[in-house]
Amino acid sequence: NPTSVTGCDPSENAMSEEQISDPVQLLGNISPRGTWCSLRMVRSVTESFTVRDDVLLPPSISEDHGAMVTVIEGEGMGVAATSDLSLGGLYQAARVAQRWARACGSRGVIDFSTAPKPEVSGEWSHSIDQPWSGVSKSQIIDRVRSACQGLRTDDRIVQRTASVRRVRTETTIVTTDAVRIDQIHDRVIPWLQAVASDGQDVQSRTNGGRSDAQLGGIEVLDRCGFDDLPQTIGSNAIETLLAPICPTGVMDAVIGPEQMVLQVHESIGHALELDRILGDERNYAGTSFVKIEDLGSLRWGPEILNVVIDPTVEGEVCSAGFDDEGLPARKTPLIKDGLLVRGIGGALSAQRLDRKDDAIAVSRACSWNRPPIDRMANLNVEPGDSTLQQLIGAVEKGIWLDVNSSWSIDDHRWKFQFGVEDARLIENGELKGRVKDAGYRSTTIPFWNSLDAVGDAATWKVRGTPNCGKGEPNQMVFVGHAMPACRFRGLEVFGREG
Repeated sequence: NPTSVTGCDPSENAMSEEQISDPVQLLGNISPRGTWCSLRMVRSVTESFTVRDDVLLPPSISEDHGAMVTVIEGEGMGVAATSDLSLGGLYQAARVAQRWARACGSRGVIDFSTAPKPEVSGEWSHSIDQPWSGVSKSQIIDRVRSACQGLRTDDRIVQRTASVRRVRTETTIVTTDAVRIDQIHDRVIPWLQAVASDGQDVQSRTNGGRSDAQLGGIEVLDRCGFDDLPQTIGSNAIETLLAPICPTGVMDAVIGPEQMVLQVHESIGHALELDRILGDERNYAGTSFVKIEDLGSLRWGPEILNVVIDPTVEGEVCSAGFDDEGLPARKTPLIKDGLLVRGIGGALSAQRLDRKDDAIAVSRACSWNRPPIDRMANLNVEPGDSTLQQLIGAVEKGIWLDVNSSWSIDDHRWKFQFGVEDARLIENGELKGRVKDAGYRSTTIPFWNSLDAVGDAATWKVRGTPNCGKGEPNQMVFVGHAMPACRFRGLEVFGREG
């Protein structure tokens, strides 16, 4: 049964080229005889508007459209991509993919004739309250210009940037088994930054360290406070500039949801990707300290830690009905009650590990000219039961840390050091003065086992990043993270030296 359609922007047509009006029939015309074949077509439209120091930078709009053909013949699999969407162009791509399938033969990591294949047809899109196409470009520019002006709260603000980027992606997958999957994503990425300087020091504050990407239309700007935040960001930049340097020492910390985005992304998400664990990523982005035998047995943290892949969260950037290999998406636990249950891997990686039941719909590609690989999707920490007041109130001497400013983690995803924009001391259960140049360091499993409390739903924020890079050749994708504030005991915190 197809998945339900949850509304999309009716004023924007999905792939409308005449030659691909019936992708199933098209695939039948290009498929090499005696093979299994799939066709994944992707159309992406990106628009960007930026105002820096009250000057409008050249607006940009780009469109990218192409297709990837996958052919399985015997035990081998081959792929080929093309931007020539004519019948002849796709026919030739299918023959190139077939040649690769024959060349690989029995040399593949598995017998691809037994590889999982899409079984369910369906359509998926998300709700849009205010369609992008319903607002003029001049209205968007005026809003961005106003936000940039609002960042100027003091003469010591030396640079102000406000921007809005929108990415619409339409994907159609068809197979020779008569499966057809259509999906549409509209993503909006608001960005605000104020840089302050007094001639001796420079400090920057943003609206979340580029973690404000969400699904939707113009209403995303309202959800993230795009019109109201500039003055707060500008004022916080000045406060941070004038603040003392963060003290160094071992102390308890409450980490806010924006910084938890980066923390989970780097020390849980990438560490659990199955292709890393299998060694496929070692040349580019490293491996992982996690071993195959750790799946189902490693104590990652206390029982209050629950981490999931959840494609159902409204507005989160990687909510979806299917992944790019056609696997239906569903909410799946990764770490349950502190115990590592499974890694982040699609159907192919799960088959390689002989753990087919552990497959998650996370096999994703950044474009039509890249094959899907294991990626994070909506990787979330489930909320707990502690209010923000309770998280802070139980700290006698510690620190609040939020909004990432820098990150460093080793190739095995074990040792890390992160810096934050937003840091305030905590004394006797109360937030006190702001400090600057704050950072913290630890190692992954000891860090997560120092987790002492998880914030409730009121602290839980839906966030997303547009720039997660991985793979050779490189693939840059969106990743969703919904995070609560969390409290950690005995964290090594430090400030700038010199």
